[in-house]
Amino acid sequence: MISCLIRVHQALPLPPLRVQPPPRTLPPSKPTQKCPPSPPRSQSRKTRSSPPRSTRARSNSAVSCSRAGGALPFPIPSSSREKRAKANALRRISPYFFNAGLLSSGPSLHPLALAYAHTIHTDLPAFDVLFGPAYKGIPFAALACLTLYTEYGVNVGYAYNRKEVKDHGEGGSTVGAPLRGKRVVVLDDVMTSGMAVREALQIIAREGGQVVGVVELLDREEVGGREGRKSTVQELEEEAGVKVRAVLGMRDLVGWLEAKGMEGEVGEMRAYREKYGVKE
Repeated sequence: MISCLIRVHQALPLPPLRVQPPPRTLPPSKPTQKCPPSPPRSQSRKTRSSPPRSTRARSNSAVSCSRAGGALPFPIPSSSREKRAKANALRRISPYFFNAGLLSSGPSLHPLALAYAHTIHTDLPAFDVLFGPAYKGIPFAALACLTLYTEYGVNVGYAYNRKEVKDHGEGGSTVGAPLRGKRVVVLDDVMTSGMAVREALQIIAREGGQVVGVVELLDREEVGGREGRKSTVQELEEEAGVKVRAVLGMRDLVGWLEAKGMEGEVGEMRAYREKYGVKE
């Protein structure tokens, strides 16, 4: 096919044709095997030749990309606060709003994918499928699935749910890797009341999968709405019997804001944390 294209191109008055070599194929790995990081593709690439960063460094990068991408806007107008409080299952007026949907560019998604993959690879048990609840969880699952393979050689699938069940084509309520008989890790953006994750657990159970872990992008580190003493993460871990981990926590956000000299925002967040934060 390439030779035919070259001959056709030579017969036409067009610029020189550049034929790209086929991409390098990574060695296959077992679905649940956690392998060491893949060897550098090029020693000239700094990101490949440097040693792996720590969890804290990856978290700081994720904080930076979230702020740079506009996912952590300050301040929130009072009218918007009231509106968001009504939409929040915990009915709380927060001084900050984390909108992961605004992380929509390569520079912001790249460190985010690395942080997700690092957290999954180091803190969770073996699994087969990443599940991204619609809608914001879908790109996170796809990015983490790809990054786990390119950075760690871990070959797993990913899937997501539909908001409306499809009755034509392939049909069904989920898309992607099959869940039946599989160990599943759920990815979420922000956990406040845990409603989205609980819904995902029900969907996965209905499809015959077994949830073995949950990774959220941001843990607000607030007390849940059931007992008022434990965090939503703690409530979910006890309720579902799964391990829940976060890429970022409220402490990470506060520390990053302090380093940037944003004292006004830090003061509001501290006051909110004093009122609703988990007491340790």
